Amino acid sequence: MTLPETLTQMATGHWLAQSIYVAAKLGLADYLTDGPQAYQALATATTSHAPSLYRLLRALASVGIFVEQDPGEFALTPLAYYLRSDVPDSLRAMALMNGEEHYQAWGNLLHSIQTGESAFTSMYGMPVFQYLGQTPAAAAVFDQAMISYSSMEIPAVLDAYDMAGVTTVVDVAGGRGGFLAAILARYPQIQGILFDQPGVASGAQAYLAERGVHDRVQWVGGDFFEAVPTGGDIYLLKHILHDWGDADCGRILRTCHQAMAKTARLLVVEMVIPGGNAPHPGKFLDLNMLVMCDGGRERTAAEYRQLLETTGFQLGQILPTQAPVSVIEAVPV
Repeated sequence: MTLPETLTQMATGHWLAQSIYVAAKLGLADYLTDGPQAYQALATATTSHAPSLYRLLRALASVGIFVEQDPGEFALTPLAYYLRSDVPDSLRAMALMNGEEHYQAWGNLLHSIQTGESAFTSMYGMPVFQYLGQTPAAAAVFDQAMISYSSMEIPAVLDAYDMAGVTTVVDVAGGRGGFLAAILARYPQIQGILFDQPGVASGAQAYLAERGVHDRVQWVGGDFFEAVPTGGDIYLLKHILHDWGDADCGRILRTCHQAMAKTARLLVVEMVIPGGNAPHPGKFLDLNMLVMCDGGRERTAAEYRQLLETTGFQLGQILPTQAPVSVIEAVPV
């Protein structure tokens, strides 16, 4: 492939992204769970224009998402499997989230680059988390997408960081508790405290019950800008600090510091941006945080060190994992 062809492929990347989104929105992979189907039958099931749906399937099959076996008949591939909604490691919600509000906001990336402000806030008239609080359907997709991302990261984090000897873990802004549930499953001796906004409670309790660990979790509602629970050996902040600018991160870290004993440890799980020109997912996730969140950003190791030191912590170590995230360990001083 020539350089112009390579750049053209990059510049038209939204063609593929939106094609995946439409396939996810229509639930095509679910309809193919029991075996191949003709595109006409899929069109009827999804209330779609049959010739146009064939063109979508043909395009996706050309990149390994679905396969045309007999003429006009399509089946799942290993990639398409992850667009099913009924599998534990489904990425369907991720495709939906990125194809809807995220896609619209990214269309206004120029605004963010020229002003340093969130394109999402500019387009929707409110910050993204306020929007999710007022839009239950979008919030449900967002929550499921976060679980999808976490399912790829959590095993790598637990393999990289040893929690032997820990008795209590406080998961700050832990959502439905996916990370905490995985910790409790691996370490039977650990008790958990799941801390998040009061509106998250019902979903979290049901999720933890499904995983058989709810009897080892205390759920606490609150605002991490005001206070977080005391009594933890480890305090977790997984993909929390990247949502906020330095001033707001400072507020979160100070409430954690106030709650922590001198022997407690803070674990920040985030992508740490390396120097140089090497590719890293964090470099584009950083742009996503610029687009989606007011003040959101990914950070370098030096930036995390400064953020921690100005809020009363000493950086202990930064452990890379087999996933793109790292475990940043700090202790209160």
